[in-house]
Amino acid sequence: MHKLIGLVVLLPFLGFVVNGLLVRKLKSEALVGTIGSATVGFSFLLSALIFLEMLHSPVEECSHVVEYFRWIAAGSLDVSFAYQVDQLSIVMALIVTGVGFLIHVYSIGYMHKDPGFWRFFAYLNLFIFAMLTLVLAENFLLLFLGWEAVGLCSYLLIGFWHDRKFDKGTTSDAAKKAFIVNRVGDVGFLLGMFLIFKTFGSLNFSHVFPQASALSPGNVTATWITLLLFLGAVGKSAQIPLYVWLPDAMAGPTPVSALIHAATMVTAGVYMVARCSVLYAIAPATMLVVALVGVVTALYAASIGLVQNDIKKILAYSTISQLGYMFLAAGVGAFSAGIFHLMTHAFFKALLFLGAGAVIHAMGGEQNIQKMGGLRSAMPVTYKTFVVAALAISGIFPLSGFFSKDEILWKAFDQGSALFYLLGVGGAALTAFYIFRLVSLVFEGEKRWEGEIHPHEAPRVMTIPLTILAILSAFGGVVGIPPSLGGQNALEHWLAPVFEAAHSKLTLFPSAETHLHEYLLMAVSLAVAMSGIVLARHVYLKRREIAGRLASRWRGLYQLLLDKYYVDEIYDAAIVTPVVKGSDRLLWAGFDIGLIDGAVNGTARLIGVISRLIRRVQTGIVQGYAVIFVAGILLILGWLIFS
Repeated sequence: MHKLIGLVVLLPFLGFVVNGLLVRKLKSEALVGTIGSATVGFSFLLSALIFLEMLHSPVEECSHVVEYFRWIAAGSLDVSFAYQVDQLSIVMALIVTGVGFLIHVYSIGYMHKDPGFWRFFAYLNLFIFAMLTLVLAENFLLLFLGWEAVGLCSYLLIGFWHDRKFDKGTTSDAAKKAFIVNRVGDVGFLLGMFLIFKTFGSLNFSHVFPQASALSPGNVTATWITLLLFLGAVGKSAQIPLYVWLPDAMAGPTPVSALIHAATMVTAGVYMVARCSVLYAIAPATMLVVALVGVVTALYAASIGLVQNDIKKILAYSTISQLGYMFLAAGVGAFSAGIFHLMTHAFFKALLFLGAGAVIHAMGGEQNIQKMGGLRSAMPVTYKTFVVAALAISGIFPLSGFFSKDEILWKAFDQGSALFYLLGVGGAALTAFYIFRLVSLVFEGEKRWEGEIHPHEAPRVMTIPLTILAILSAFGGVVGIPPSLGGQNALEHWLAPVFEAAHSKLTLFPSAETHLHEYLLMAVSLAVAMSGIVLARHVYLKRREIAGRLASRWRGLYQLLLDKYYVDEIYDAAIVTPVVKGSDRLLWAGFDIGLIDGAVNGTARLIGVISRLIRRVQTGIVQGYAVIFVAGILLILGWLIFS
């Protein structure tokens, strides 16, 4: 059954080809939506069948390399087009195709009557194909191919409504920003690949990772490799300092936001670090960097989300924050916990974005939560499912987010440090507050909109995916219930063979013999989350004047958070503007026009001058020509005689 993995990847690509080249001429939304959704749905079913076969197979028979053809053979570089089917890649394939399928179905209703309906579904299918290529690749080169293809698809989808305006220009500007910032990180990824090939003589996982296992912890080369690869992950997964593209990516259609932020692009960096766990395990300095960047990003992004008013941007900063938790897990060696949170986050964050899309759809395109309110009665299904996702991301027991986030916080305390735990808990408190600030201002209280707006529930093609995601957000955590709560942490056991080599290299501290510490930390994180929820509801439903009073008293801090710490402005002043002006004045005016064009035009002018001088000889007088001939003959004779 694992040999069908190629079909899992091929089906979305066929959907892209059919919708992009053939069906577009028929202009049938039903046919386009059916083809786009069905191809991804069948990919999910095939992935599920492969997973079930692996589930009933011995551990040693669960890892396969499916090779299709020899891709590149040049000197010592020998790379095949091959897929890796193991416990980690199949989990990622299930997440990508499962959540991707629900987003495709939702998009049928959301993009109804859009002139680019066929183009949108073609791009979505291509996005799923690229992400599957990334997570199933058996070597760094094929992984990088998927990595770059995901970046291309994000550019196409973020700028889908290329002529529309948003707060920082057009959607095309947002797409270019995402593309360029990701290229900065990709430079690190490329350099890491070059160093891998130089060190291990191969780019195949089956050759690199066993050799890496033989290295001792602290190896300098491994440290440089992992730091460079992590730079790529920082760009793709929107961590400090390369996170600035992701909030602007909200300029695209809401299903795009759900796809990018939930199950595909932004999780690529987390997956890559987990896949290279052996390399990271022998680079403790890099592990510390990963953990620090993750936990600081989690707290930093959550603080910005406290005061934002654009419903999609609040969720965007929430995504940046949650990705920080995943990197925190990887940084302390809890790779399984990071993948667990990646999975639950795919459920509740996709639900939050799709719920936000339903609200925007009902409000006629309005995204400012200060101009909403009272939508609970008009949109009961959206409200209920949204609250489930909000509780899950807040880490409320027994929803999925509680188990995944609590495992990360516990591992951060147990295997990392108390500082990591405290910062993580601080981020969790802010998460609960800003997400229920959003719920309170959007769905509860009095209506605050103006004009002829008549909010209504989304059609069933949109609410059914919301309901399914709500069920997954509520119960998806059962696969990771820890032994302290009577579970077996099935997902950790499932992924254990993939991370076994990494764990053998890590210096892991033994956990307490009893679960008392774990219970205490669970109680603290749960109490903090509940406090954030209660405080948000109290401030924004009962005492709205408190928010205004605090904003006035702490105006400087409030403005700092509202303007996102002025990072975009700093980047514009320190990097963007100098590069643009330098390009205009030095590269364009100086080098291009002055040197290149000057050389070409100067050559033409020189030939013109010479031509004018020579042209004077052409007088048309025969006697003059005869004198010149005679003079020439005399000069030649004189040179021959006297030489």
